[in-house]
Amino acid sequence: MNASAELLKELRIDRSAPPPRGPAPSRRWLWIVIGLVVALLVALAVGALLSRKPAVTVQTAPVVAMGQAGSDSSSVLDASGYVVARRMATVSAKITGKVREVMIEEGMRVEEGQVMATLDPIDANAQRSLNAAQLDAARSQTEGLQAQLRQAEAEAGRLQSLVSQQLVSRSQYDQAVAARDSLRAQLLTARHNARVAQDALAIADLGVDNNVVRAPFSGVVTAKAAQPGEIVSPLSAGGGFTRTGIGTIVDMDSLEVEVEVGEAFIGRVQPQMPVETVLNAYPDWKIPGHVIAIIPTADRGKATVKVRVALDSKDPRIVPEMGVRVSFLENATAGSEAPKGVRVPATTIVQRDGTPVAFVLQADDTVKQQTLQLGQSLAKDTQVLAGLSAGQTVVVSPAAELKDGDKVALEGAEK
Repeated sequence: MNASAELLKELRIDRSAPPPRGPAPSRRWLWIVIGLVVALLVALAVGALLSRKPAVTVQTAPVVAMGQAGSDSSSVLDASGYVVARRMATVSAKITGKVREVMIEEGMRVEEGQVMATLDPIDANAQRSLNAAQLDAARSQTEGLQAQLRQAEAEAGRLQSLVSQQLVSRSQYDQAVAARDSLRAQLLTARHNARVAQDALAIADLGVDNNVVRAPFSGVVTAKAAQPGEIVSPLSAGGGFTRTGIGTIVDMDSLEVEVEVGEAFIGRVQPQMPVETVLNAYPDWKIPGHVIAIIPTADRGKATVKVRVALDSKDPRIVPEMGVRVSFLENATAGSEAPKGVRVPATTIVQRDGTPVAFVLQADDTVKQQTLQLGQSLAKDTQVLAGLSAGQTVVVSPAAELKDGDKVALEGAEK
């Protein structure tokens, strides 16, 4: 029993004794190390975020091959201008009068001689009636004098035979001859007056016809300037109550382009030089043409020379005063070699350490600096013989701080 009790006493747990302290120091150092590692990682992450350079917003332009079909790559000069009509007229009446009827509308096509408007012809008709009456009176006077002259001639003939027989006096015969000659003179004057009256009637007819306004040539009406009841006049009467025209007609077959070329570049333009015209309203439509003439004078204020350009294609979409962009093309010669290299806007090329370079956009939205070998200047573009390939995209007007490998963002792209 004593032995068993001793054994049970040894197995009893003494709760008053302090807990063991052996493993505690090593666990504390473990947590300290873990904390230091986490703090180091956080510091590295924050440093990376703070040191990251923000993306630079840029504009880009494509690299185009010289001589590429469907492009203006063979252009030696670009200029802006407007579509103009060589044959255009604001039609007015020859006289001042009140409009009775207008027979045109904007966009309407008229033929040469077609009536566009009529004026109130009351005054012209009254003048014509007066001249017609004067002509009738002159003709009646002529007929009366002719009858009197026939009688006077007969009387003079009878008296001549009687004078020879000494049956009447010589003075009586002389009076008859004088009356006959006077009637002849009066008849001649009456005939002249009749012709004058006839001419006056013809002028009155023109006055009546002047109340009808006709188209001087075939074309399209681009403006309607008068309404029935308004007063029109070929001269400006002032005050804003008198119209000076009925409407404006444009011959659409006479449309051409006028561009102003800077004096420094006019030497690149030659007569009959091929051109390519693009309307601002239809930027994807390229219209072939050629240079008609170079106006032999310059604008002193703008330092430009005017050039006339013909459009080889006629289309209803081409209307006067449209803005256009004209590319003057190189004259192609048989057997000539295709132009070498590519073409980029001149603003994409900058100098770095005295060397021309361009920044090419990469797939990861970074840029790569490329050293270039330049060719000739082509208006707003530049020929690049080496350093770029067709189809690449380059940065336009790169900033001075832009470097190789920098991250960029396209202007206008969603962030």
